[in-house]
Amino acid sequence: MEIGLTHFIIAIVTTNKDAVSSGSSPIFYAKDEEHLNTICLRISKVVRGMVHEVDSGTKLVIKQ
Repeated sequence: MEIGLTHFIIAIVTTNKDAVSSGSSPIFYAKDEEHLNTICLRISKVVRGMVHEVDSGTKLVIKQ
């Protein structure tokens, strides 16, 4: 039996600086949609997380 935290936000990645304010997760600002996808892919590979789109231009990397 595994005991520990599951389903938590690793990072917030956005192209819109006004969409996200400070919080407990790191925020990465991408210059465009392609850069946003690259950042999400790299972070998710390192932490073995999943990427979820919040809205156009903002995604979350979540450890499940």
